[in-house]
Amino acid sequence: MKFIRKNIFNALFVAFLLIIVFVPDAKALLIRGLMEIGLYSPSVNQPSKTAMDLGGIRFQDINGKNVDLGALKGKVIFLNFWATWCPPCRAEMPSINKLYTQFKDDKNVVFIFADADGDLEKSVKFMANRKYQMPVFKVTSSVPDQIFSGALPTTVIFDKQGRLSFRHEGIANYADKKIVDFLSKLKVSD
Repeated sequence: MKFIRKNIFNALFVAFLLIIVFVPDAKALLIRGLMEIGLYSPSVNQPSKTAMDLGGIRFQDINGKNVDLGALKGKVIFLNFWATWCPPCRAEMPSINKLYTQFKDDKNVVFIFADADGDLEKSVKFMANRKYQMPVFKVTSSVPDQIFSGALPTTVIFDKQGRLSFRHEGIANYADKKIVDFLSKLKVSD
């Protein structure tokens, strides 16, 4: 009995660590808590000077609707690569959903959430189960490494001229006022 009382804290700590390691939602919850206290705040930079040729970078939604980034010139594009199994992706989803709901009715801003699972139906179901409203697409073309090199999550924002204005690999709090102001500024700039 003395041994159990003496080691109960150690046992609870080990159990906590095992849960964090093996349960993606638990890890996501921990990361989300760190986001709330100010860690993972994205830094926004000024847009680059040269526009990229976004034509031919294509995505398709669950209904078969195709989107070519080149056809979106004149709009701000928020593009996020994510996967259902990725704890950092899961952790940043509530902040991205909040950002999306702020801009979803704005015709000058387009959101594309690119499924990196390779299973679009699973990703759409994941979003629906969590009551996220974000549109999920699968990648149907090659994507240049300067946009997505394989790290999850990766978020890129293009301005209205197709210039890469923001690129971030890893988790970030996209409900941050800096991002909202950044998108609003890109909407009105030429």
